[in-house]
Amino acid sequence: MNAKQPPVPTPRDATPTAPAGPTAPAGPTAPAGPTAPAGPTAPATPAAPAGPTAPATPAAPAGPTAPATPAAPQEHEHADGFLGRQAEPLFAALATVTFLTGLVLNLSGTGPKSLAVGLFVATYFFGGFFTLREAVASVRAGRFEVDFLMLVAAAGAAALGKWEEGAVLLFLFSVGHALESYAMSRARRSIEALATLTPKTALLVRDGEAPDEVPVETLAIGDTVLVRPHTRVPADGFVRSGVSAVDQAPVTGESVPVDKRPVEDADAALRSPRGVGDDSRVFAGTVNGAGALQVTVTSLAADNTLARVVELVRGAESQQSPTQAFTARFQLIFVPGVLILVTVLLLAGLVIDEPFSATFYRAMAVLVAASPCALAIATPAAVLSAVARAARSGVLVKGGGPLESLGRLTTFAFDKTGTLTEGRPRLTDVITAPGATEQELLSTAVAVERLSDHPLALAVVRDAQARLGDGEPVPEAGELDALVGRGLRARIGDEPVWVGSASLFDELPGPVSDAEFLGAVRQLEASGRTVMIVRRGERYLGALAVMDTPRPDAARVIARLRDLGIRRTVLLSGDNQAVATAVGQQVGVDDARGGLLPQDKVDALAGLGSGGAGDAKVAMVGDGVNDAPAMANATVGIAMGAAGSAVALETADIALMSDRLDRIPLATGLSRKASRIIKQNLYVSLGIVAVLIPATLLGLGIGPAVLVHEGSTLLVVGNALRLLGYRDRSTPSAARKSPGE
Repeated sequence: MNAKQPPVPTPRDATPTAPAGPTAPAGPTAPAGPTAPAGPTAPATPAAPAGPTAPATPAAPAGPTAPATPAAPQEHEHADGFLGRQAEPLFAALATVTFLTGLVLNLSGTGPKSLAVGLFVATYFFGGFFTLREAVASVRAGRFEVDFLMLVAAAGAAALGKWEEGAVLLFLFSVGHALESYAMSRARRSIEALATLTPKTALLVRDGEAPDEVPVETLAIGDTVLVRPHTRVPADGFVRSGVSAVDQAPVTGESVPVDKRPVEDADAALRSPRGVGDDSRVFAGTVNGAGALQVTVTSLAADNTLARVVELVRGAESQQSPTQAFTARFQLIFVPGVLILVTVLLLAGLVIDEPFSATFYRAMAVLVAASPCALAIATPAAVLSAVARAARSGVLVKGGGPLESLGRLTTFAFDKTGTLTEGRPRLTDVITAPGATEQELLSTAVAVERLSDHPLALAVVRDAQARLGDGEPVPEAGELDALVGRGLRARIGDEPVWVGSASLFDELPGPVSDAEFLGAVRQLEASGRTVMIVRRGERYLGALAVMDTPRPDAARVIARLRDLGIRRTVLLSGDNQAVATAVGQQVGVDDARGGLLPQDKVDALAGLGSGGAGDAKVAMVGDGVNDAPAMANATVGIAMGAAGSAVALETADIALMSDRLDRIPLATGLSRKASRIIKQNLYVSLGIVAVLIPATLLGLGIGPAVLVHEGSTLLVVGNALRLLGYRDRSTPSAARKSPGE
């Protein structure tokens, strides 16, 4: 009856290993520290001295990696030169010093005027250095952006001899961009800090030898590593020996450490790593507790869960949201329009009687006022902050598109098994027949069911033994015969035993069960449970009801989604309608539909999106594998438990790294707040431009215009950074303060 198992992976000495990405420099791994270079590996957690390093195995070409993220507009980072990323802040500081010194000399009248002008020229150099580089690059690419407009205005002020006006423009512009880069790096550090969590080395265990400290890049699938107490796990894998509690907050966002125990069959776990239970599976970068563990590796360093998460979150930065796409298109029209307006203003002297210098100065002031710097950064800042905040809680959002779409949803559709329910059946009801005891019923059922590997049989054995306790003897059964679709037949001693559905006993000769007992069985079946009747010889012992029960927080999550403005919740299941209805009633969804094949779920989503709710925005929440067609056709696809599934990480728009349903309201509330902040930022940035343009036409100077202009840029960035501190009010306070957040 068992399916043929795939072959065990080859031993490490015959397995070529893929090279990992670039490693971060050694140093502490505090999340608030400097951003680490991209790469799946990071500084090692201190380890005890080990033996000599094992020789590296031949390297195979690395698997496909996420494409490099292109730089977003208006994000000014300069990592070249001997000063590295400190160059722009340093130049901005020097521009500040030279401008303020020149301003003091100019206002006080001390010293020669040429000294003040020289300081203003120095401000031009320090304040305009990076602006000029970026303007040249954008013009070569056929784009006229904010940097170009600012340089034209500064050059115009210099042409009029107004060095002080041009200097204040470049001084404020450079300081504004330096502060903007610093603020944006706060959000990016939340993402990049994940890359520093995986240790650089691991303690490789070989039979009969002391553990060897080896680079994690040399670990092969099937290797066993020692994880000492209070150190980080070096690779994805399962616990082979040892018991401990592991803090998984960096990967799954879980607020408390998870108890881990060894797998029962290490060979079977290695053949099928996805079948390993959560209480035995560990992830690279998580922190071991007080016990030592031996972990068998199931993923190469470049392919572990944490590395995939980091790459996908980085890639999310390049995925434009609809609002970002709109602002990009708007700027393509707006900036040339500003240049045309400035050209027209330069011809104002032909109409009105004023010196050309006054006309030219007004045109330059309008040029500064109309520069859409705040507009360009308004949406990317909010998207990056929201993506970083979600990642800290174990929610992977694949860019601005899914983020904004999640904030506009009106309908949520849920798969049943493993999503709203726990994904494994449990023994929920025990009914004894007249003349039988519960102990006799349970011990007989366990004796037969433990001969089978069917999921329902495993559930009966697990839960029935727990109810019996350790002291209750279980008889030996044999001669198992699986009756496909109906149940099992076996023998205990000289007596035959049957365990199966009611339809099985309709076919068997012998006594008919009690009418009241059968009525109770029918009632359980009507409530969505799978019922197994147990008969030993000529006696009916009773019935066992099994059901995949709802998650404890499922009903609370559905209620919280309604509070957030979700108008309709639907359960879509491949189980029969009775089961779907029963689960739907328990968790409180508006509609429950059963008996659906994958294509039927796609059709159901299409109906939800165009039905009575109008052009509804629909999310599909599933496991990322068998629900992939439905998730692909939904407005937003959300995968549960993606930490253990590469398919889920790749296919879903949003991936929940753990099986915690309460992350769905958190992500939904976060996206709604992000949408509100994006709108606020757009209103502020466009409103400032709308006020400044007529103000400069009426005489407002370049200095005040650039002060308001840069102030609005910092205002929208600061507003966006509020998303980093988002808290879902439905989350218990203990969970809010998880180590991963």
